Amino acid sequence: MGVPAFFRWLSRKYSTIVVHCTEERSKECNGVRIPVDTSKPNPNEVEFDNLYLDMNGIIHPCTHPEDKAAPKNEDEMMVAIFEYMDRLFNIVRPRRVLYMAIDGVAPRAKMNQQRSRRFRASKEGVELVEEKSRIREEILGRGGYLPPDEIKERFDSNCITPGTEFMDNLAKCLRYYIADRLSNDPGWRNITVILSDASVPGEGEHKIMDYIRRQRAQPHHDPNTHHCLCGADADLIMLGLATHEPNFTIIREEFKPNQPRPCAMCGQKGHEIKDCQGVAREKQGEHDEFADAMPASEQEFIFIRLCVLREYLERELTMASLPFPFDFERTVDDWVFMCFFVGNDFLPHLPSLEIREGAIDRLVGIYKDVVHKTGGYITENGFVKLESVELIMQAIGVAEDNIFKKRKEDDVRLRRISTGPILPDQRSVCPPGPWRQRQT
Repeated sequence: MGVPAFFRWLSRKYSTIVVHCTEERSKECNGVRIPVDTSKPNPNEVEFDNLYLDMNGIIHPCTHPEDKAAPKNEDEMMVAIFEYMDRLFNIVRPRRVLYMAIDGVAPRAKMNQQRSRRFRASKEGVELVEEKSRIREEILGRGGYLPPDEIKERFDSNCITPGTEFMDNLAKCLRYYIADRLSNDPGWRNITVILSDASVPGEGEHKIMDYIRRQRAQPHHDPNTHHCLCGADADLIMLGLATHEPNFTIIREEFKPNQPRPCAMCGQKGHEIKDCQGVAREKQGEHDEFADAMPASEQEFIFIRLCVLREYLERELTMASLPFPFDFERTVDDWVFMCFFVGNDFLPHLPSLEIREGAIDRLVGIYKDVVHKTGGYITENGFVKLESVELIMQAIGVAEDNIFKKRKEDDVRLRRISTGPILPDQRSVCPPGPWRQRQT
């Protein structure tokens, strides 16, 4: 799930932490596809040692994508997952370890959240089917055109959970995939591959973090190891910072807002199902020869460089005139802890703290005052000093009334603006001058 609006806020405030990935494409010669040689140097001009895949972030978009047609059966889903992983391996090209982690049995707090989310998704799925049948009857009743309704079994994403037959089949397919790549791909031959499937308890990202911490505790650990973690959840940024590894990068799909989605009724883009008019599709080409051609644009990937983010945070969290030596690693732990107040997968966020309203900047200002008052940091060795947290809560409580008042004022102003422009029959009664110009 992640933290809503966190990555957008972070990428806007610290824009240089985001770098677009360079991806080498496979070539085709005489009808034969030539795969990319991943044993060659990385085209992104950086060499990664370990690649960690949070597999649930790969499974969901491959089994029920939003921007293209869904796979017809389970075999096509597995092929889509394999192709997605091949793309990631081609971009990152790890040299030591490839760790694949699938979500196992989650902690109780996450279970409660999953249960409510899945019941809601199931209810919305039934309502969508009923709405489609109702709108279809209305459009056909007034003589509109709709493509024939394909009767196919709807994929239930709730089966992507530990203990289901789908997850057992996925684990078997991934073992086959690993064995095949180790035998045939030169880029895989010298790396260690670890698969933690759904039978291992814990969420995927937490299993990955446990592995990194265990490696850091080993006497032969290389502190210059370059880690790369794949996942779309914003809380992976916090987990990566909490490892205190100097070379940590996150790879994720580039988010492109306002992308048109095909209508679930007629399959055409440019409108939603509730606005479907049942108009016949325009011909693609003189003889409609491009009707089934899919757009050539593929989802691109970006790197989030946590090493650059650490430099930004060091400049922002540095405090002068402290009664004790400044420790940047301790302040990173405190910053990650404070971000929990704006929401995560286990705790609901405080109603007065919204990232879009500058909640994290407000927390940083309060944090610096609390550190000076208490003469110490908020966290120590994984434990929280509750007296410091109490001072933070009191400071948030003082500002809560003003936050809610400003939120209400903004809401009233937006409602006043959203009443729309002046109607033509109203223009005649509007007095001339700047007031009329502002309204129009």
